[in-house]
Amino acid sequence: MDYEAVIGLEVHVQIKTKTKLFSSSKYEYGAAPNILTDEIVLGLPGSLPIINFKAIKKTLRAGLIFECTIPNLCKWDRKNYFYPDNPKNYQISQYDNPICSGGFVEIELPGPARNLMGQHKKIALNRIQLEEDVGKLTHDAIYSMVDFNRAGVPLMEIVSEPCMATAEEAFAYLTSLKMHLCYADISDCDMEKGQLRCDANVSLRPVGSRALGTKVELKNLNSISGVRNGLEYEIKRQKHLLESGGTVKQETRKWNAETSISSPMRSKETVDDYRYFPDPDLLPVRLETELIDQVKLEIPELPFRKQERFFEKYKLPYTLTSVFYPHRELCDYFEAAVKEHNNPTAIANLIANDILRELSAANSFGQMSIAECKISPLGLANLVKFIDDGTISKQLAKEVLIEMFKTGKEALEIINNKGLTNSLDDGTLRSLCGDIILANPKPVNEYKNGKLTAINALKGLVMKETKAKANPQKIDDILRKLLD
Repeated sequence: MDYEAVIGLEVHVQIKTKTKLFSSSKYEYGAAPNILTDEIVLGLPGSLPIINFKAIKKTLRAGLIFECTIPNLCKWDRKNYFYPDNPKNYQISQYDNPICSGGFVEIELPGPARNLMGQHKKIALNRIQLEEDVGKLTHDAIYSMVDFNRAGVPLMEIVSEPCMATAEEAFAYLTSLKMHLCYADISDCDMEKGQLRCDANVSLRPVGSRALGTKVELKNLNSISGVRNGLEYEIKRQKHLLESGGTVKQETRKWNAETSISSPMRSKETVDDYRYFPDPDLLPVRLETELIDQVKLEIPELPFRKQERFFEKYKLPYTLTSVFYPHRELCDYFEAAVKEHNNPTAIANLIANDILRELSAANSFGQMSIAECKISPLGLANLVKFIDDGTISKQLAKEVLIEMFKTGKEALEIINNKGLTNSLDDGTLRSLCGDIILANPKPVNEYKNGKLTAINALKGLVMKETKAKANPQKIDDILRKLLD
């Protein structure tokens, strides 16, 4: 029997705010343990929660980006469970009236070739609910230690419908989700800092069946690639069980990235286990139309729409747009440079092939922070302008760019200090081209016999003799006239 996978993801995203969801207690990653708490976070008697309005607005922003339905009213519920990282023994969450419902996340699957755009698809959402985070447990060989700094941090739980069929779709979904949330400044989504965490639910069913199989929850997925690897393993594990006559047990399993194997953690809880009931200390929140309209104005141009615009407006190939559109700062840098000098393809190539290489070598590329680059958009535009007007060759321009990146100096200053301008007059260049033609009969004969690309060998020799100071287009024109 052939089986197909059914995958749903529950993604927890820390919202970027200065204070916690129901307390004025601050939060920052890496602080000394247990110093960012207060009586509300710890649930001390007599303490009452106060709602963080910024967290409400940023959750609404996410809901509008993903075209969710925004209700007139949402409310708060207590999710009851005992665990050492949960200081109150309950978590304030949303059960039957979440802040956002429905909607979808647009994804892009890999294209048939590296330089071709992939298929776009919509992954349906069930809900986005707002809740408070819990503390963090750290284990060593003897002790388990708890840090309550993270407890109470605003957390969005984004729940997809069980509608993904492959680990590759889940990977694309998480990539798109992270990209959109970072674009809109809702979260930094750094998985290493726990700002984005994912649990995956996966089951198998016979191909063609509409009924869902027995669901297994997969935890400890610490990277987007880890989610893909864990799902691929779990799909194979369940398929082997079913094909060998066994049954899949409903349970929660822990993924081990080092061994690439999952292992049982516990049986899966049900909704009844949590004994949800409305929080008696928090009133429901009314979401007025004026507030929603205000939040809409805060939404920037989103990644896939920017990708389409870069295709249409700048005529950039997919190999370049795929570098730019996932990163808002990089797109802004590119467009600022094009505004100064209208040669988008040349500017895009220098950013993608040269500036990002230098950022990578300087150990800055990991954060994709073009803000750390010493070359301003205007400085890059001026360098491309010097290439276009023949002041400097493309080959030498790359050397100039490296110097600009290291020192922050402007292109013209470097060109003048190093004497890199094209100082050869037409007569000298024509004489040199003639000498190159006489000394290299093989490419000359190939060119005359119809192999027009053979001229590139001659051009390369001229550029070498001039130390790349001559204008390549002028060299091409002279060579063609002499050869023809």
